[in-house]
Amino acid sequence: MKKLFFTCLSLAILAVAYGISFGLPQQVTGIWSDAPTETARAPEGGRSGARGRNRATTVVLAPLEERAYTLVLRTVGSAVSINRTEVTASDAGEVVETALQANRMVEKGDFLLRLDDRTEQLALKIAEASRDQAQDTVTRYEGLRKNGSSVVTDVALSEARVALRLAEANVGLAEVALDDLTITAPISGRLGLSDVNVGDRLSSGEAIVTIDDTSSLLATFEVPERSIGLLAEGKPVLVSTPTYAGHLFEGEIIAFDSRLDSVTRSATVEAEIDNSEGLLLAGMTFVIRMTDETAPLPVVPATAITWDRSGAGIWVVKDDSARRVPVTIRYREGDQVWVETDTPLGARIAVEGASKLREGVPVTTAGSRKGLGA
Repeated sequence: MKKLFFTCLSLAILAVAYGISFGLPQQVTGIWSDAPTETARAPEGGRSGARGRNRATTVVLAPLEERAYTLVLRTVGSAVSINRTEVTASDAGEVVETALQANRMVEKGDFLLRLDDRTEQLALKIAEASRDQAQDTVTRYEGLRKNGSSVVTDVALSEARVALRLAEANVGLAEVALDDLTITAPISGRLGLSDVNVGDRLSSGEAIVTIDDTSSLLATFEVPERSIGLLAEGKPVLVSTPTYAGHLFEGEIIAFDSRLDSVTRSATVEAEIDNSEGLLLAGMTFVIRMTDETAPLPVVPATAITWDRSGAGIWVVKDDSARRVPVTIRYREGDQVWVETDTPLGARIAVEGASKLREGVPVTTAGSRKGLGA
């Protein structure tokens, strides 16, 4: 009995909810009403729904405009110093003096390191003594010949002069050997870390320290095949790095590869980045952005685009009637769509309510926009 009661109560609640949402059927209202009701008859010539086909559709219109689209390419790359070098020992020896403080700015020719050069200094003194002796011999022989002495022959004077040239060459060799033991900066820039200390013994060709001229960096990145049209020498690029959020660095393309990579289908590009502020370091990872503008194209709001089996289209309104025109979508950005269409510029198109339109249906406007960008 209790189960039957709850069943009847549930049906009553459903009936009340139905009546509130959709109204009561005419048969029920006729029973409750004192006056009899008549069932509405459809007008001649069709059902009542036919009137809906003649009812005007309300839309918002705007003139078709064109605007250039800004192509944006974002890619990731890394950078190295344009001018950079690794200083190496040109000769073997023991380190007796260094000036290798990391991150110190140096100018070309500044002292960096000196190896033990006692042997080379002695060799230079010996060479200089031999040169001086040869010079004295040549001077004495020339003095005797000038005084008319026949003791010194032409052959002896010539041999003395050759001995002098050889002695001078030996001095030059000794000076070069001595200079090789003093390492100076080959370029201006910033010193890197070095683990060379006084007392270490270096081998010939052993690395000592790196120097990077970071006033300009060389960023290397890949550009996919679809964006090759953006590449041109001198084209500006914008560079950002997570280290300095919100700070944009400027640069320009200086070179790019003449062929695509067969695997990645992309081209390698090099851009010079201005680092006159000295904030960037070689080896940093950068986000690189390039932009380019297309030729002006018709642009419509996304709400103006409708779809059917033939594809995308827009509704053009003329003389209070609508006609659907197919379009080809080229680009999207936010709620704006750039398209290709035969519709002339300035034509009125439905930008709101387009999904309700049908061919031949009268159109009324609820308002209009001054332009699609409004």
